[in-house]
Amino acid sequence: METLLSLRWLIVIAAGYALLVFVAHRSLYHPAKYPEGWWDLQARLEARDVALTAADGVKLHAWFIEQPGAEVVTLFLHGNAGNVTHRGLAIAGIRAAGSSILMPDYRGYGKSEGSPSERGLYADATASYRWLIAQGYKPGNIVLHGESLGCAVAVELAAREAVRSLVLEAPFTSPRDVAGRIFPVLGPMLIWGFNSRARIGSIRVPLLVIHGAKDEIIALSIGKDLYETANQPKQLWVLDEAGHNDLVRTAGTEYSERLAAFYRLGG
Repeated sequence: METLLSLRWLIVIAAGYALLVFVAHRSLYHPAKYPEGWWDLQARLEARDVALTAADGVKLHAWFIEQPGAEVVTLFLHGNAGNVTHRGLAIAGIRAAGSSILMPDYRGYGKSEGSPSERGLYADATASYRWLIAQGYKPGNIVLHGESLGCAVAVELAAREAVRSLVLEAPFTSPRDVAGRIFPVLGPMLIWGFNSRARIGSIRVPLLVIHGAKDEIIALSIGKDLYETANQPKQLWVLDEAGHNDLVRTAGTEYSERLAAFYRLGG
C-alpha cells in the first residue's frame, strides 16, 4: 500500500514539474499576431513587405527599409514581445545611423506563420540572413542587431555565419541565469536553452553591448557577464537611466551617433 502511495506521489510530482517546465518555456514568448500592432507605421517608415521561408517550410513576414547610399545593412532580431510594428524608434534610429534594415517577425509573430520555439527562431534568423545574401549583400556588410531575446538569436547566428559586427541590446547569458535571479532555487531547474555564454566565445567580430542600469527584467550584471565572456574588440555602453524597454527612447540621438561610429569599425 505504501509503495502504491509513493508511486502516486511521484507521478503527481513529475506531472507538476512537467507543467511548470512547460509554462516556464512558453513564458519566453509573448507574440502579437496580426492585426494587433501599429501597422499604419509601415508607410511612415517606408518599409516594404518581404516574404521569407524558413528551412522547415514556415512562411515568415519581414519589413525591409532601405537607406539610400548605406554601406551596411542591419539584420534586426527583436525581443520576445510584440512584433515588427513595435520597433519604430529602433528602425528610425538605425536608419539615421546610416544602415538599411531587415526586420523579420519570428514564427508566430505578426504576419508570420507557425509557433515560436528556440530551434524555430534560429531557423527564422538563418532565413533572413540568406535573404540578404541573395539580394547581393556581402557578409562584411551585414550587422547583426539583437534585442533582449533576439540577442541570443543573434549570437547563435553570428557563431555560424560571417558578419560585419554584432550589436546586443539588453543581452543575457542564458534564461537559466535570469530565472535564477528571480527564483534562486526553482528557477534554474525549470528553463534552459538560448545559451549565449556557451557561444559568444567563438565570435570574433566587433561587439557593442547596450544595457540599461535600471533594467528590471535582465539585470545589468547579467549583461556584463556576457560582455566579459566575449572577445575583443568590444564596447559596453551602459545607460544609467534606462530600464529594459526604453533603451532607445532614453538614449535619444546618441543611439544613432553611437551606432554610426560602431558601423565604421567593421568591414
